Amino acid sequence: MLIPRATRAATLAACATLLLASSACGTDDSDETTATAVRLYGTDSTMLNSFPTELGDQANLVDGMKGTTPLTPLPEDFKDRLLSIEPDLTSFVYAAEAYDAVLISALAAQLAGTTDPAAFAAQIVGVTNGGERCETAVDCLTLAQDGQDIEYRGISVSRGGFTATGEPSTASYATLHFDGTQINDAKTEFVGAGFESNASSTPPPETGAADEDAEGPLVLGGLLPQTGALVLSHPPLATGAALAIKEINAAGGVLGSPVTWIDGDDGTDPAVAKATVASHAAAGVHVIIGAGASGVSRAVLPDVMQAGMVLFSPSNTEASLTDLDDENRYFRTAPSDSLQGRALADVILRDGPQRVAIVARQDAYGEGLQEIVRSELERAGIDAGRLKLKTYQPPEGAEAATVDFTSVVREIKETGSDAVVIIGFNESAGLIRALADAGVPLHS
Repeated sequence: MLIPRATRAATLAACATLLLASSACGTDDSDETTATAVRLYGTDSTMLNSFPTELGDQANLVDGMKGTTPLTPLPEDFKDRLLSIEPDLTSFVYAAEAYDAVLISALAAQLAGTTDPAAFAAQIVGVTNGGERCETAVDCLTLAQDGQDIEYRGISVSRGGFTATGEPSTASYATLHFDGTQINDAKTEFVGAGFESNASSTPPPETGAADEDAEGPLVLGGLLPQTGALVLSHPPLATGAALAIKEINAAGGVLGSPVTWIDGDDGTDPAVAKATVASHAAAGVHVIIGAGASGVSRAVLPDVMQAGMVLFSPSNTEASLTDLDDENRYFRTAPSDSLQGRALADVILRDGPQRVAIVARQDAYGEGLQEIVRSELERAGIDAGRLKLKTYQPPEGAEAATVDFTSVVREIKETGSDAVVIIGFNESAGLIRALADAGVPLHS
C-alpha cells in the first residue's frame, strides 16, 4: 500500500518550525523547496558492517539504511569456523559462496581423476546435481575418492544445484537494516528465490580411475579485491576460501595431495586483474577463485580461457554473465541479479515510496541491476513518471578522482524523491555524504 505524502498542514507546521521561506509554505519569496526526507537502500557491496567507515565522522548517516545481499542463513558452527581463521571478521557476506566455490572445484577434480582444468570443469555442474547427497568436505571427498557420483549441498548451495550454465538455480537473500552504524542481525529476514527445477539434469561425463602418481597438487589462485573499490568485501571472501582449503586438506586433499593456494589481487580493476591472471598462469594455477566484481571477471575471462584455466567467482552477480561464451570455463556460486532485483524491490515497496531514485554505477553490474529493480517496481504499480534513473562513471584505479554527485543530488531534490536506491561500491559513501551536505533529511 502506498503511504500518502504529508498533509499541507503538516508541511506548514514543519516550515514554521524550521523558519524556512519556500514555495512549499505557500509563498513565492523563494524558488527553493524544502528537501523531501529520503530512505536509503543498498545492495551487497554497501550492506556491510565495514561500509560506514567510508563515511568517516559521518558514519551515522547510514542509520536506518536497508538493503539486500545474497546470503543464506549461516549455521553458527560455520561462523565459528570462519572466526577461527579470522577472529576480526565483521561480515560474512559471500564467505559461504567462496567456501563452496573452492570445495566444488576440489570435488570436481577428485571426481575427474585429474587436475586438467578442461576435464574437471566438465564435472562442476554435476557435483551439485543428481548423485548421493553430502554436505561436508570430509563426507563428499570420501565419496568422490571412491568414485561415487555426488550431489553437494553445502552452505550457499543448499537448495537447488547448478544450472547448465554453471550458476545457482536458487538463492537465498537477506534483507539487512542498519541501526546506528552496524547491521542489526535481529532484524535480518531471509527470502528464497529461483526454482530448483532450473537445475541441470544432465549427468556429468564418465571418468577414468584417478592416477594419483601422475598428478601434481590442485593449485587454486585468488583473484579477490585486496585493493580497490570492493576492498570492503575482501575479508569474508578470503576467509571463506581459506577455511575451505584448510578443511579439504584436513580431509586428505585432492588426488592424494594437499591443495595449494596462491594469493592474488583483482584491484577491482581489469588492468590489475589481468596482471594477476598472467602471474597465476605462469605459476601453474588450475582454478582462479574470483574476480570480486562482475565487470572484472568479464574483462579477464578471455585471458583465463587462453591460459587453459577455470574462473570460478563467489561474488559475480551481473545477470548477463549467464549468457557468456565461456567454453565451459566460467562458474559462479553467487546468484544472478535477476533474482536480487526482485528481493530489493520488495524491501523498497514495503515502505510505500512515492518517488524513487535509483543511482547506479555506469557499468554492466550497476546498469543491469538498476534495470531489473526499475522493472520490478513498475510491475508493482510505481509508474515510470515516479522513477528517476541516474548513473555515474565509477572511479578507475587508485589515483582516480572521487565521484562528484552534485548534479545527481540536485535532481533527487528537484524531483522530490523519498527513496534513493544506491547500486555501487565503496564510492557510494560519497552520494550519502552529498545528500546530507545538501540538506536532504535521511530517515533513521
